[in-house]
Amino acid sequence: MPQNKTPQLKDPELYESLRDDGASAEKAARISNAAAREGRSAVGRRGGQAEDYEDRTVPELRERARELGISGISRLRKAELIRVLREH
Repeated sequence: MPQNKTPQLKDPELYESLRDDGASAEKAARISNAAAREGRSAVGRRGGQAEDYEDRTVPELRERARELGISGISRLRKAELIRVLREH
């Protein structure tokens, strides 16, 4: 019996759509599973509280990267940190 490549996904269609739009695998899985659990419209209404990465300082960006478990950030410049955070 063939198994699904990523059996933990609850909404594979939304996952693939998010990946096609450029979201990371982790982010796409997180959003698709939340949408399956709570409904797509509920997931679309939440969020939007954080300030833009461009408005944050480099130490704040590094702290956020550490919170997300991203390594190799100590020598990155602000633009590079922002790119890494957005691609995570």
